[in-house]
Amino acid sequence: MPKFNQYKTVDTFLKDKIISYLEELSTISKAKLVDCITSDFPDLKESTINVYLSRLKKDGIIKNPSRGIYALKGKKIYHPAIDTKLRRLHNKIKKEYPFAEFCIWDTKWLNEFMRHQPFKFYTVLEFDKDVTESVFYALKELGKQVFIEPDAETFDLYISNSEDVIILKHLISEAPLQEIENTVVPTLEKLLVDMTIDTKMYAAQQSEIEFIYENVFEKYEVNKNKMKRYAYRRNRENEVENLTNLTLAKIE
Repeated sequence: MPKFNQYKTVDTFLKDKIISYLEELSTISKAKLVDCITSDFPDLKESTINVYLSRLKKDGIIKNPSRGIYALKGKKIYHPAIDTKLRRLHNKIKKEYPFAEFCIWDTKWLNEFMRHQPFKFYTVLEFDKDVTESVFYALKELGKQVFIEPDAETFDLYISNSEDVIILKHLISEAPLQEIENTVVPTLEKLLVDMTIDTKMYAAQQSEIEFIYENVFEKYEVNKNKMKRYAYRRNRENEVENLTNLTLAKIE
């Protein structure tokens, strides 16, 4: 066999092995990936492996969602379903407050990641603090059940047994948002960070927080650096980073 074809055969075999590692483990640390490769290809130097991993990343075969972590390029991007009711409310508010930054979402989206399914769901609107009170009164005039930054007692007395509740929250500056079907919604990174911090709002998720993190990281592409930046904005960077690292250690 000619020398070029021999190298090509090894090259293809190595690519297939790397893909098989990632298919089995979903995500893997670079150290563990290098260990797997050197176990199957003991003659390869680490510098050669690094060059090859860079090539696979450039070719779009693997990705590097956060520092020191590799995954297959095929992991899905989180795009929650925007129902008609949510879209109409978003469009109405956008028309009334065209220059306000805000996002909208529904707590039922979180059921996808949970063992035990809550039966009560809330529409959540997050606005700049200066606009929140104005939106509150506008929604009240429309006959909506709406609450601003409710505390635990308000949840227990007025929200937990009600239907069609809208919760208004203050939008943290530089919060990670995305636009889906012309509707601005939180990114998955934002939802995870908020879920970790806002224990009153996410009371139903607290007993499953580690399970939710594992489900999210196994199923969807998550930008760890984006989570870290937003957690820093909320002054809870260490807590979020510890939970993220714990999750990655479990699923590697």
